[in-house]
Amino acid sequence: MKRKKILILLGILLLIGVFLFFLFFHTKTAKNLKIGNNTSSQEIVNYILNISSYEAKIEVEVNSNKNKNRYILKQRYQKPDLLEQEILEPSNISGIKMIKNKDQLKLENSDLNLTTIFENYEYVSDNHLDLSSFIKDYKEDEKANWEEENDKIKMSTTKNQEEKNLIIERATKKPIKLEIKGKNQNTKIYILYNEININSLK
Repeated sequence: MKRKKILILLGILLLIGVFLFFLFFHTKTAKNLKIGNNTSSQEIVNYILNISSYEAKIEVEVNSNKNKNRYILKQRYQKPDLLEQEILEPSNISGIKMIKNKDQLKLENSDLNLTTIFENYEYVSDNHLDLSSFIKDYKEDEKANWEEENDKIKMSTTKNQEEKNLIIERATKKPIKLEIKGKNQNTKIYILYNEININSLK
């Protein structure tokens, strides 16, 4: 009788052990899945909206009625108000830096050793090439939305009759391109994020 009770007790302890092992393994697996490729689309959108800083190398195509111009820029952004942009190509304007800090705009040319500072610059916040500008517009637009497109997410917002679409790769949670369209749905500015490193509050 005593031996039977011991066997029953051991059986119960074994079941508890198996249950605890399963619970531990399941929780750990779920956590790993969330960190990995199964992050939800909403979490990725929140991650983008809470960017605190980033560094990027971008390829920009600007289309006007008559011309199409291509630039390669290096960008650095630090929340809340610091943005640096350096032109890498074309070679004739390479080395020019634009540094925005609050309402001050500074232009630098290291090759010519020239610096110009504009205080209280009226258009200092008007920068279509800045990812933080897209984020600001998205947050202020009540009709802003996002949708899934295969292995990508498209975030869309409209301001002053300009439609902006940011395409994010789900696997990396990184932007891959930003497209800005005018009133007639013609693409005015097309940006490719060739390299980008992000820090986010989320």
